[in-house]
Amino acid sequence: MPRPIHFEIQATDLDRAQAFYGEVFGWRFDNYSDYVNAPYFGVITGDDAEPGINGGLLPRPATAPAAESGANAFVVTIGVADYDATEAAILAHGGQVAQPKAALPGMAWQGYYLDPEGNTFGIHQPDPQAA
Repeated sequence: MPRPIHFEIQATDLDRAQAFYGEVFGWRFDNYSDYVNAPYFGVITGDDAEPGINGGLLPRPATAPAAESGANAFVVTIGVADYDATEAAILAHGGQVAQPKAALPGMAWQGYYLDPEGNTFGIHQPDPQAA
């Protein structure tokens, strides 16, 4: 059964976000910007031997919603065995493409979707041949 494997936090000020999450929760940030060719930091939330997932921190692509406008949350990514079959199921059940399938070279296929309620989520299929 596919499970959440990664989350992403979008931030207007990456330094401020790193300081906040680092000070409050003790999270560590690894700079992956060169790897993904854009500003991106891996969020290390704890020891791999403990329950939990790690994530990413990236620049917010649009203006943040006002505080009174409801949920403004992290994006969760779900690990899948077959990207294309999962995408077909998403679309067949009323989901939409938010950002199309893209290679994380030498690591995986990644894309983002909207569920029928308008919530964003990602899917991720490990593949060392992704290019």
